[in-house]
Amino acid sequence: MQLLFSAEEQSWPITLTGDAQRTRSAMLRTLPLELQLHTPKIAGSHIYWHAPFVEDVEGATHVLDAKAGAFIYWPVRQFLEITFAPLQAETAQVTVLGHLDAPIEGITALAAILKRDQGRRILSGSLTLTEGEMPAPAPASGLPSDILEARARLWAAYPEDISRVTASRAIMHPAGPVFAAEAEARVLHELLWWIRVERSQRDEQVLRQMAALALNKCATRLRDFCHMEETPKLLFRLEAAMAEPLAFDTLLDEAIIIAGRVGAWLDLLIPWNDLNEAFRKALD
Repeated sequence: MQLLFSAEEQSWPITLTGDAQRTRSAMLRTLPLELQLHTPKIAGSHIYWHAPFVEDVEGATHVLDAKAGAFIYWPVRQFLEITFAPLQAETAQVTVLGHLDAPIEGITALAAILKRDQGRRILSGSLTLTEGEMPAPAPASGLPSDILEARARLWAAYPEDISRVTASRAIMHPAGPVFAAEAEARVLHELLWWIRVERSQRDEQVLRQMAALALNKCATRLRDFCHMEETPKLLFRLEAAMAEPLAFDTLLDEAIIIAGRVGAWLDLLIPWNDLNEAFRKALD
């Protein structure tokens, strides 16, 4: 089974291998997928994009053991990634889905462009199936249509309140609101994953309350500190849904997908390499 990853007017084939059938099916159901590429901030030596699905790790390969050219799913980060060199020290278990079927130098060059340009422009791409069969569609989630429609809009394009968050030139703007908003969304995403891990060990009602509190905290900060409107409304809606008679596992996965996408859009606003170089210069 083969995919085609395309970006910057170039394309690279990816061959799917291994036995991670659950994750593979979840990924294939999202194809064809439009991508926004992110540059790494900690592990280095990979390019990644946000995945519109949630799955537990399969195969449990340590991320530092992923070979150059590996195509992986990083569950807790909810990323699909292509590595191009050994990663820097980080502890995580990932699912290896396949490998790049082309010289690694092309991805290395793309990563250099991405590192230079993130925050200045969005590097878009696509992932398509070129050989193999699509899995059967997933059953309907049973979640309210307003949540599903809001998530579809969030995946299709920047929400207006995120797209304008860099516009202010007030004191310590836009850096203050952007960094605060990105951190709040990222921590929300991580907390919801932590709650997901605890599903079999804690009372569901307690976990619902924990998820609701985390959603409320993030939504309040985005609204009151970061001057956002549309995105907090969706998070407040998810908070309310935690008290509704909806399947908790399904609702929690939906909240994870939404929180991750909010954090991903905000991450794309930040010129990480420029900031890191300035930080080094200031320290040195």
